Amino acid sequence: MKVAFLVAHEGVEQVELTDPWEAVYEAGGTPALVSTRPGRIQAYHHLDKDQTFKVDRTVADASVEEYDALVLPGGVANPDFLRLEPKAVAFVKGFFDAGKPVAAICHAPWTLVEADVVRGRTLTSWPSIRTDIRNAGGSWVDEPVHVCTRGPNALITSRRAGDLEAFDDAFVTEFTKAAKGAQWRMGAPH
Repeated sequence: MKVAFLVAHEGVEQVELTDPWEAVYEAGGTPALVSTRPGRIQAYHHLDKDQTFKVDRTVADASVEEYDALVLPGGVANPDFLRLEPKAVAFVKGFFDAGKPVAAICHAPWTLVEADVVRGRTLTSWPSIRTDIRNAGGSWVDEPVHVCTRGPNALITSRRAGDLEAFDDAFVTEFTKAAKGAQWRMGAPH
C-alpha cells in the first residue's frame, strides 16, 4: 500500500502529518511526501515553526496511478496554499475520479471543497469550515472521525489533532480494504 501525503511547502500541522505517516508505516504501507515545491517542507506546531521534512515528489511530477490512497493533513495555512495550486487540486480530484480512498483532517477539507468532491458526501472537519462544506453541497457532522462511502471512494475525515487515534484507525482500515480489493481485481495473491 503506497500512500501519498499531500502538503504545501509550509503550514502543515506537524502532528497531523507525522502521526498518520507512522500509522501507514506501522500498517506495512509506504508513505510518500508529495508537495507543491521540491526540497523540504516546513511543518508547524500551531503557529510556531517545527521540523522540516524532505519532499519525495512534487505534485507536478506525481501521478494518482502511483498511489493506493491519499492523506491530506491539516493546519490552517496548508490547505489554503493547496487550494490555490491547480495541480494540487487536480491531484486530489484524481483520487476521487479513480475511486481511491482519501483521508483528510482538520482544515484539509478546504482542498476537497476546491476540488468539488464534497457534494453529496458527509464529513467532519475543524468546525470553522463547516459552512464551506455545506455551501459546497456536503453535509457536516461533529464527530471525532467520519467514514463516508456514499460516492466513488471512501472519504475518511476527522476534526482535529486530538482525534488522531480514531482517524488513524479508521483510515488504515479503509485503505487496507481498498488495497486488498485492488489486489483481488488484478488477480494478485491475497
